[in-house]
Amino acid sequence: MTFTKKAGLMGAIGCALVAGQAAAADDVFINPEWANSAWYVGGNIGQTRANVDDVRLIRSLTANGAGLNSFTTDEKDVGYKLYVGKQLNQYFAVEAGFFDLGKFGFKSTTTQNGTLNGEAGFRGVNLDLVAQVPLSQRFSVFGRAGMNYAKATTRFHGNRLFAVTNPSPSERKLNAKAGFGLEYKFSEALALRGEVERYRVNDAVGNRGDVDLFSVGLVYKIGRPAAKPVAPVEPAPAPVVPVVAPAAAQPPAEPAKPMTPVAEKSTFSAEAVFAFDSAVLRPEGKASLDELLTKLQGMDADVMITVGHTDSIGRAAYNEKLSLRRAASVKAYLVSKGVDAARVYTEGKGETQPVADNKTAEGRAKNRRVTVEVVGTRR
Repeated sequence: MTFTKKAGLMGAIGCALVAGQAAAADDVFINPEWANSAWYVGGNIGQTRANVDDVRLIRSLTANGAGLNSFTTDEKDVGYKLYVGKQLNQYFAVEAGFFDLGKFGFKSTTTQNGTLNGEAGFRGVNLDLVAQVPLSQRFSVFGRAGMNYAKATTRFHGNRLFAVTNPSPSERKLNAKAGFGLEYKFSEALALRGEVERYRVNDAVGNRGDVDLFSVGLVYKIGRPAAKPVAPVEPAPAPVVPVVAPAAAQPPAEPAKPMTPVAEKSTFSAEAVFAFDSAVLRPEGKASLDELLTKLQGMDADVMITVGHTDSIGRAAYNEKLSLRRAASVKAYLVSKGVDAARVYTEGKGETQPVADNKTAEGRAKNRRVTVEVVGTRR
């Protein structure tokens, strides 16, 4: 496959995936359980560099007293890989894939105008264990280690073919591979990867070496759950107006009850809603927010404000960012349940608004909290 075809294939895959995510431009991460156990597919393309045993090749060319006039190598090409993986948890995944590392060659001339040129290509399958360390909600670094089963196909041509036993040898070998990289998540489903990998290979004529693949690619997780909308509240039936005789006296109509402005505020313990030092909602936290939404049925909410708070342990700047991330996570869940995102605002107060003494464990527990304030009207 030529570079143009490979680039076109990867470009088409990338455009299709990005287009499928266009509707999720304001994507929020609200399905960590799914993301940490999902199947995914991906593809990378980039440059390969080979490091094969040139010294042994030269020794073979100069055997039987022949002199070497020139020896040049072509050790760069375009490579790609396609793979499928299974996320075991937040930190580990297993990947299986197919790779094509391209072709590499050499050209040589020896005494008496003898020429011998060779070319070797490598393609095969691999199985890797991938370990990932999140740096933030979107960025993470990862490393991989595994095995590759590659087929090496070698071709020789020139007027010194008598120097080789077989002009078209091939060989299959199981070798190790390893790599590392950086991943950026556009959403819970789509991510961009940049990575470096080293494949140990054999070239079918007794030489061993390495091929490095420097690549970028896209990863897409399959089966993302759809957001669950809030069930609409059935409107009350219209009142039945009785028909009376014209002569009957009519009592004065009762005026409609006015809308009453109300403000409701709920406070949740951070430990009950989130895991330690995390902005990912626990199932108990989701259940608490579901109860809040049930209480708000029948109320026209104009504004909802989610505010995160922390205790005084740790740096103030870190606590402020953590409180804001938790407030944003609460907003994301409310929006996933059908609340208008334009009506929900977030704030992170960090440790600046304690409600109890931070010198005691009991006081610090009270200060680690998230509040949701709703301003609207009820009939």
